[in-house]
This record gives sequence, C-alpha cells and structure tokens, in this order.
Amino acid sequence: MTSALTMPTGGQVAPSWPEAPPTGAQPLPFELDHLLALRVPGLIATRRHIHSHPELSGTEFETAALIARELALAGLTPRLLPKGNGIVCDIDGRPDGPVIALRADIDALPLTDVKDVPYRSTVDGVCHACGHDVHTTILLGVGMLLAQLADLGELPGRVRLIFQPAEEILPCGSLEVIEAGGLDDVVQIFALHCDPNLPVGQVGLRVGPITAAADNITVRLTGPGGHTARPHLTVDLVDALGRLVTEVPALVSRRVPANSGLLLVFGHATAGTRYNVIPSEASASGTLRVMDRNAWESAPKIVSQVVRDVIAPTGATVDLEYLRGRPPVCNDRQAITVLTGATIAALGPDAVAETPQSMGGEDFSWYLEYVPGALARLGVGRSGPNVDLHRASFDVDERAIPVGVRLMVQTALQALAAVR
Repeated sequence: MTSALTMPTGGQVAPSWPEAPPTGAQPLPFELDHLLALRVPGLIATRRHIHSHPELSGTEFETAALIARELALAGLTPRLLPKGNGIVCDIDGRPDGPVIALRADIDALPLTDVKDVPYRSTVDGVCHACGHDVHTTILLGVGMLLAQLADLGELPGRVRLIFQPAEEILPCGSLEVIEAGGLDDVVQIFALHCDPNLPVGQVGLRVGPITAAADNITVRLTGPGGHTARPHLTVDLVDALGRLVTEVPALVSRRVPANSGLLLVFGHATAGTRYNVIPSEASASGTLRVMDRNAWESAPKIVSQVVRDVIAPTGATVDLEYLRGRPPVCNDRQAITVLTGATIAALGPDAVAETPQSMGGEDFSWYLEYVPGALARLGVGRSGPNVDLHRASFDVDERAIPVGVRLMVQTALQALAAVR
C-alpha cells in the first residue's frame, strides 16, 4: 500500500484551508490554524487514498494499519482492537482532566463505485458511499492538532480517538469497541456524520433523537412444493410471500402509536426458479426502523405475531429471524450545548443548523447507552444535484474535511473545559 499521504495519480487537491478562521469564528489556540492549513493537502490525499482502497465491514485491516501509521507519525501510541481492524488512541493531556472520546467509523459498503474520478474505488464491488472515509480523515486531522497541544502541555485532559470498524453491519462494531474498553473513564463522546443535504460550513444539530432505531428481519417460508396447475394440493408459497411483503408492514404499523414513526420495508424477496413449479422455499428480508424507543422495545414481539397471523391461513411454515440492530441515537442536551458552542467558535454563528430526526440507523447509539454524548451532521453538499448516502455515485465536497477538523478540535477543547 502506498503512503496515506501520496496523492493518487491525476488528482487535484481542493483549495488550501485559509490560516485565518472563518468569518465570525475564533482562532484555534497556539497557531493551530496555521498547522491545519499546512495539513489540508495531506488530509485530502489521505481521504482519496482511503476512498480508493475501501474495505468492507469487519475486514478493515489495511485501513486500520494506515490509521496506526499516521497516528504514530504524530507521536501518538495507537492501540489495535482485538480483531486488528480498528484503532483506539489516547492523546494524553493534563492527568487531572476528564476523558473525552471522539469517534469515526472506517468501513465501506458493498457497492460498485460508478464515479468518474481519479480516486475511484480500486476494489470491485466495494466503495465508500456513506462518507466514512471523510469521518476517518477528519479524526486523523484532529489527532494531529491535539497531539501538538498535548506536546505543549496545553491539552486540559485526555482525548480518546476511536476509529471504529463495522458500523454498517450487525452485530455492530461499536459493541466491539465497548467490549474492548473503549469507553473506560470516558465522560462524553462525540461524532460527525456526513450530510449531503447541508452545504459545507453548516452543521446540523438536534437535542434528543437524531436517528431511528434499525433492526434486520428475515422471514423464511417452507412448504411441500408442487405444480402450478394444482395449487390446491400444496402450499402456494409465492402467494404467501406476496401476503407477507404487502400486508405485514401496514399491520405492524397499526400496532404502535402513529407518531412512533415505525417503517417496515422489505428490500429482498425470493421464491422459485421455474414458471410452472410452486417452490418449497421462499424468503423475504428487510429493515424495521422506528423513531420511538418504546416502540422499538416492543417491535420484535409485534412483528412475530403479525407475521404468523398473516401466514397462518396459507399453511406455510414460518421461520422468523429478528436481529436486533441499534437503538435511536439520542443526543444529550449538555453535549449538544458543547457542540453548539464549538460550532460557533469553529465556524461562526451562521454555521448552526437545526436538523430533523432521520430514519437512518447509526450504531453510535450504543455508545450513548453508556455515556452521554452527541452526533452532529456535517455539511458535505456539492454544487449541483446532491447524491444521497448509500448511492454508488456518492461523493463529497472535500472542503468539508478542514471544516470538520476545526469543529472537532473545538468540540474536544470545549468539552474538556465544560466537564472539569
């Protein structure tokens, strides 16, 4: 693998980050704005390298190695997670200060990159279509600047950098981090997520739930099979599958309050291979997303009962796999106060934007089951029509990288000051 700081052939680095802070913002301490300006070309090269070399959830070994090398070059001591595909790294400031954690996810998605750019994915069927390459790069930049503060004796506590694997799959990578002690002594935790619906320089903030809970559901139907000429002599699994995918979502939503925002959508269904054969197996899988925590708690029992009630008249045998995913990300009010102050300090008062709750899921929620914290949405919108997350053509405006670095440096410093 080439160095993380080597520009891919033919690439062009985005405009240099200005040393002066944005209008209405405060300068970073100890000339960190100057250091950031010098680092921007290298950070963009890092992002493009990661984008060109994506790794699927659970297999982020080269990405973790790259992160470890860059942190070591900054004078830090990164620690690999037990599986070797994630990193935890403490930046040690004054020992009497608190411990604040900043998290980035590092995995990619099983999609074919269709962009015509020099940093297009070189791995067939895998690409960074959710911005995790940007999250990773931003946190590397934050580590470099905070390490400088620590060397000067000006970091008022400890900042833990968490480079988390497997955000996109179940079981969630955040649970691996927690099990490995990633939250030990942490009093607050913060994260960013790319938002193509916000322009660069805008930060979406919200107190309370900002994402939905998300679970995975797979239903397998079985029967004796038979001839399509005589469906009355067997169990028509195609008919049963049709009832499952059309009736169950609506019926499940009627079992919870309307304002819970429950959404059950099947994304995959399969049955049979021949036009004149009734199959003996059929299946459908999808996601259940819900905004309300109480409705999420009751969802497995409700789904199981509705599925069995719908399928019972068909005679098919039901095997239901309900895989718990992640609860809603619920932003702590005090943590949002810190993020709001950091946004104003880093980017100016006009950078703060109120953001709605999303139906997307984010396993950052599991950290918030243990310590208070908050997730912010980072504007990465490009000129022209924006492409949504999880699309094979997704890309970002790379000017968002230094914006994110500046924001998270200020977040760490303000959090350390607020909880002393």
